[in-house]
Amino acid sequence: MTTMTEGSVREFKMPDVGEGLTEAEILKWYVQPGDTVTDGQIVCEVETAKAAVELPIPYDGVVRELHFPEGTTVDVGTSIIAVAVGDGAAAAAPAQEAAPEPAQASVADAPAPAEEEKPQGRQPVLVGYGVATSSTRRRPRRSPGAPAQEASAAIRAEMNGHGPVTRERPLAKPPVRKLAKDLGVDLATVVPSGPDGVITREDVHAAVAPAPAEAPEAAPAAATSAPATPAPAVSYDTARETRVPVKGVRKATAAAMVGSAFTAPHVTEFVTVDVTRTMKLVEELKQDKEFTGLRVNPLLLIAKALLVAIRRNPDINASWDEAAQEIVVKHYVNLGIAAATPRGLIVPNIKDAHAKTLPQLAESLGELVSTAREGRTSPAAMQGGTVTITNVGVFGVDTGTPILNPGESAILAVGAIKLQPWVHKGKVKPRQVTTLALSFDHRLVDGELGSKVLADVAAVLEQPKRLLTWA
Repeated sequence: MTTMTEGSVREFKMPDVGEGLTEAEILKWYVQPGDTVTDGQIVCEVETAKAAVELPIPYDGVVRELHFPEGTTVDVGTSIIAVAVGDGAAAAAPAQEAAPEPAQASVADAPAPAEEEKPQGRQPVLVGYGVATSSTRRRPRRSPGAPAQEASAAIRAEMNGHGPVTRERPLAKPPVRKLAKDLGVDLATVVPSGPDGVITREDVHAAVAPAPAEAPEAAPAAATSAPATPAPAVSYDTARETRVPVKGVRKATAAAMVGSAFTAPHVTEFVTVDVTRTMKLVEELKQDKEFTGLRVNPLLLIAKALLVAIRRNPDINASWDEAAQEIVVKHYVNLGIAAATPRGLIVPNIKDAHAKTLPQLAESLGELVSTAREGRTSPAAMQGGTVTITNVGVFGVDTGTPILNPGESAILAVGAIKLQPWVHKGKVKPRQVTTLALSFDHRLVDGELGSKVLADVAAVLEQPKRLLTWA
């Protein structure tokens, strides 16, 4: 959402990055006034009630002003950044270069900060995510030398139509991109070692390895400027309470859980099941060529078992429409997976999971988990869920009584898989055992339907060959 204003300046407004969201908090700016930006470049990260989202700028230009500092909550539709475009951008660039001239001598005489001592070509990146240094560059520092001036000229030449600058997005997975951003590494300068030119975590660490060598030179200067003072000891008894503002994802989750708990009458049923054969199948699939490069774990087969149970009992995949006084049965399954993140619990879902093969489901699960852990889950990925799985077993918990995700009629909790004594073929043997718990909305799911679904999930996990006959 943009607005043209007088003087070839565009105002970029806070968009509605979700469905009906009214505000978002600015977590981090990746640009500053004077920076040159290009169409599609990430300029800031914001947090909504759904997730953290990165906002790209939709045009080329030079940043004139950031209207709000980091940590500010801004209403949707409010302008957050002004960018000079076209002739305004061309005029802004020379002005930015001319302004610092009087201060050039003082900068040259002052000791260089630690970050200036880094080798050339490895300057901190504010935008990140693989934008080439030739296409996106911070305003050059006023230090002797021509490279910064040449880069600025190249950018202005491109904006004035004197020739394109080649842009190529380096290949790297989201976790690697975040690591590079945190370490201040421009992926465009990293030499890839992975297959097909993919940059790995090791490549990023190798790119920053020489940096610590500069540290010993800065230490003596700091020591001579002031006598060393021992750091004060931290006493945890001085602060007996910590108050954390309730906002963002946690605020939305709290409201949703309260609404669900006091709207839908919850019923929870339990079953303990021998999953030894399922665990053996997991190990077999890890060696299968069709699953090469995919993450195969018990959750994958549990998800498939639930999808099979829904196919056999489709009425469980429904929602209650209070306004219309109707039960809405869904003929598709958007499978939600509860994920714990630093910002709180989120439930992204796999769209049309019912139509996916087992390898496709494994790929989707891997992408969902990776994106959630990196805090990059989009609001769209958390909308439209029909049924959810929460894996509390990863915390060593036997099971739980999960609360329904609003708008859904069932949620399956998976407990820890443990080696336990179990009667198998008339003898007590050590077997892999887990406990499942299914919570459902008793307005539209009665005990018979809920029991059938839970029993079918247990039957598939106990005898996974049923996947071949029931799916």
